Amino acid sequence: MIPISVVIPVKDDADALRTCLEAIRPQLADTDELIVVDNGSTDDSAAVATEFGARVVRVLGGGIPAASAAGYDAASRTIIARLDADCVPGDDWLATIRGEFARHPKITAITGPAFFLDGPRLARGPLAVLYLGAYFVSLAPALGRVPLFGSNCAFTVAAWIQVRSGVHRDDPEVHDDLDLSFHLSPARRVRFVRRLRMGISMRPLFDGAAFARRFHRGVHTVRIHWPHDLPWLRWVRRAVEPN
Repeated sequence: MIPISVVIPVKDDADALRTCLEAIRPQLADTDELIVVDNGSTDDSAAVATEFGARVVRVLGGGIPAASAAGYDAASRTIIARLDADCVPGDDWLATIRGEFARHPKITAITGPAFFLDGPRLARGPLAVLYLGAYFVSLAPALGRVPLFGSNCAFTVAAWIQVRSGVHRDDPEVHDDLDLSFHLSPARRVRFVRRLRMGISMRPLFDGAAFARRFHRGVHTVRIHWPHDLPWLRWVRRAVEPN
């Protein structure tokens, strides 16, 4: 069985974290580890993580990029599985990750879709398609392959070790999963797995400032990777570099 390090960054989201951990704990195998990165919480997020047997890594400042990177650095298993504190994974989430990497040993990472857990019921499906569809469709040509969706992805520790010195972990305005997607060679194999389903919160869509900040971080992340990572250069590298 492939051992997995589950990494969950959190800041002041104890109630959502509890729901997330209630969903993920029954899926953990004896060889897995659970890592919660407390990014300077003032609530009892760290206590909730400890209650569920997680190893708590504390990071003060630096935002999500610093927290995510610290969690990945702490991972000691073969695969890193990443989700957010306000996510609720399907009951076969870890099993699906294990199965994909077992069946496709040459892949570097997998990612998948999501559905909204809250918000207007009739709007959840269409908004999820628009929100995530725009992310995947707009960025795949720029990257030369599918981008990682940080709320629902998994990748090898070996791949992280290769890129961890280059990721922009000290820039809080970076979109961390997009930054990691850029740093992974375009020749690396990343699979989009439709059955790797994840429940996410619609909260960012109802906070105008938060939504604008996410958009700004995406644009900022693309800009800092250009011109050396312009799309046509990545497509050439994908064709010539070994995977």
